[in-house]
Amino acid sequence: MADGEFIVGCLQAGDYEIASRMLDADVLVYNTCAVKTPTENRMIDILKKIPKTKKVIVAGCLPLINFDRLKREVRFDGIVGPAPGLKIVEAVQRVVRDERIISLTRDVKPGLDLPRCFKSRVISIIPVAYGCLGACAYCCVTFARGRLRSYSIPEILHRIRNDVASGVKEVWLTSQDMACYGQDIGVTLAELLEEICDIEEQFSVRVGMMTPNYTLNILDGLVEAYQHRKVFKFLHLPVQSGDNKVLKRMQRFYSVAEFGQVVSAFRKAMPNMTIATDVICGFPGETTEAFENTVRLIEKVKPDVINVSKFFPRPNTPAVKLEPRIPSNEIRRRSKRMSDLVKQVTTKKNETWINWKGQILIDERGRRLGSWIGRNFAYKPIVVKSSESLMGRTVKVHVTEAHQTYLEAEIVAGPKIS
Repeated sequence: MADGEFIVGCLQAGDYEIASRMLDADVLVYNTCAVKTPTENRMIDILKKIPKTKKVIVAGCLPLINFDRLKREVRFDGIVGPAPGLKIVEAVQRVVRDERIISLTRDVKPGLDLPRCFKSRVISIIPVAYGCLGACAYCCVTFARGRLRSYSIPEILHRIRNDVASGVKEVWLTSQDMACYGQDIGVTLAELLEEICDIEEQFSVRVGMMTPNYTLNILDGLVEAYQHRKVFKFLHLPVQSGDNKVLKRMQRFYSVAEFGQVVSAFRKAMPNMTIATDVICGFPGETTEAFENTVRLIEKVKPDVINVSKFFPRPNTPAVKLEPRIPSNEIRRRSKRMSDLVKQVTTKKNETWINWKGQILIDERGRRLGSWIGRNFAYKPIVVKSSESLMGRTVKVHVTEAHQTYLEAEIVAGPKIS
């Protein structure tokens, strides 16, 4: 999403007009993802449906993850990698001149001061780093994003100050792995958060996904930083499996106990912390007992958000060669069982918020007319109804209903400008 905002901003700064409809555009730029096989399939299907009269540039991770398939199945005029920055302007210029370009540069780090077109006037998405330090056996993103390249703390602070001055109320810090931020430049995520929280203006910070092993390395300082009122009490900590043997095969460099240690430390300091995690079902070598260990872990830890994925082998990853492979029907069975458990666990967790009263910041329109979505201190999505525009406002609410993925509430005090 951040890359997309930069792409649009750079094109606007290059005197290109952004069309409101695909049919009105002369050049189409698709910023693609290919982290999972189903995602890649959706990207390919979309690209196949592009009218032949349109010039097409494919950007993002897909070209670097599966260029052979892209070349075989899709018509395109230009290819650029992820986070192209100002290079997207040159790419469009050349394609307009009927040139065909392929630029698969990977280890780029565009400046944080590049023009952007905000998708939301309330939220600023700031990539604090590109790449990571991991070597997960199933992950293909490293082929597209490369090794860790962090922005300095002053660069990030400058971007935040400018965005907050423009009216932003939420700052999302994002990267492939937030916990390893700064290891290439001698700083830590905890230090970054401390500096951000010293900014005087009023805003809230959401921290993106982090792996348990790098989180454990900075645990004490991170827990302390998270307790600042500016930081959402939201921790996305993917466990992927509740079995140590499977974790080792995945090349995830932590144990189940270490994952639990991180969760316990955060919950001890902040009992109402929202814990989000990810689980992969059917990784090669995942025995029935190993899967049951994951089930028991979810039942014990009871995360608030659990993303369930079926294992799909991604091109050129070590997991492609791992044996034994789990039959697809068994992967579907395990995924179904895990998803049923997730529904029970997350719904019960959300039910504990019924009758909660407090303030939420409205940062999103609801799907239904007159509905708005806000976030409380724990980044819980809370739906309220109002015929008035509430975007960017803080309202006091009383939670009345709980669902698997969100809460419903009534406004108990008139909306006020944050």
